[in-house]
Amino acid sequence: MSAASAVTARIKNIDREKIVLGVAAPLLAIVTAVVITSLVMLATGQNPFQAFSVMIDFGTKSDSQVWIINKAIPYYLSAVAVAIGFRMNLFNIGVDGQYRVAAFFAAAVGGALALPGIVQIPVIILTAMLVGALWAGIAGYLKATRGVSEVITTIMLNFIGGSLIGYFLKEGRLAEREGNLIHTKDIPDSSYFFEIPTSVQPIYGTIVIAVAVGIGYWFLLSRTRFGYDLRAVGASESAAEASGVSVKRTVITTMLLSGAVAGLVGMPTLLNISGNYGNDFPTGIGFTGIAIALLGRNSAIGMAFAALLWGFLERTGNQLEFEGYAQEIVGVMQGVIVLSVVVAYELVRRWGIKRQQRFVGEQLAAQAQARKDAEVTA
Repeated sequence: MSAASAVTARIKNIDREKIVLGVAAPLLAIVTAVVITSLVMLATGQNPFQAFSVMIDFGTKSDSQVWIINKAIPYYLSAVAVAIGFRMNLFNIGVDGQYRVAAFFAAAVGGALALPGIVQIPVIILTAMLVGALWAGIAGYLKATRGVSEVITTIMLNFIGGSLIGYFLKEGRLAEREGNLIHTKDIPDSSYFFEIPTSVQPIYGTIVIAVAVGIGYWFLLSRTRFGYDLRAVGASESAAEASGVSVKRTVITTMLLSGAVAGLVGMPTLLNISGNYGNDFPTGIGFTGIAIALLGRNSAIGMAFAALLWGFLERTGNQLEFEGYAQEIVGVMQGVIVLSVVVAYELVRRWGIKRQQRFVGEQLAAQAQARKDAEVTA
């Protein structure tokens, strides 16, 4: 076999090894999480095998599956918003504030208009995306022009956003009272998003938005020049700048895109459930998105599975409480899974790097030996 053929065969072998490594990391994380969670349960005098049996049995029921899918929609959108920043080493911790501000003003606009649904629904969605992008863009602008950490600015913007919503969410301003609830004016019935009927309960039509965002995220980062620039800046700002990439423009654009996707996080609730923004609107989804992005390793498909897993844990956790298990056990599971994934991927990544370095060393040694043999022969 020639040297070229040997190298080609070795490269194919490396590709197979990458696939094996990609599968090994999540499997290692799951096994580690199960073992640690089981030890925690045993330490508290609870039967882990019974708990896992209850979770699998309840989580695979038809109504639970639909519930998990509907719950995963905003989780996935939040994770994508976070992942856009992660891919260039930007920590957009303000997704929670961005989606709440975006959902509030989108609900206010939707309640104030009475257009046909085919027109009003896009108006509401575009309003949410625009507000989310502008809110995140503040942090992006300060990062690009003043070097202010996006972590600090997005945290502060979370508090400012909450105060802004609290100011306008009052009677006589942009809200009205209905019993103990204060909420924006209801959007017209024609402005609700469609639902996909099932034998138990409908699946929210906003799943279409989540799928479109996932495809767009994958295409943008993997198949466009901007995606390449974004990843290049994340890998090395100085190298990207030297190659002609505008780091400041990329930072601002990335935060605008992240904020636009964050603006969509509240749409499943607004357009499929509540029809308004009130003081009972769900919060904390942005922080959940950080965990899911880490769990899914910023991959469009990986984050989808992570969002479903998160929904599964929340759904089955409620059942565990009825079975007499501590409510906090689900939080332990979620935390352990995220930590296990981060550690497992890092271990597998380092092992893969060592194998590649060993391969390169073997090839260089083989080439040096071949040159020496040639010199001796000559």
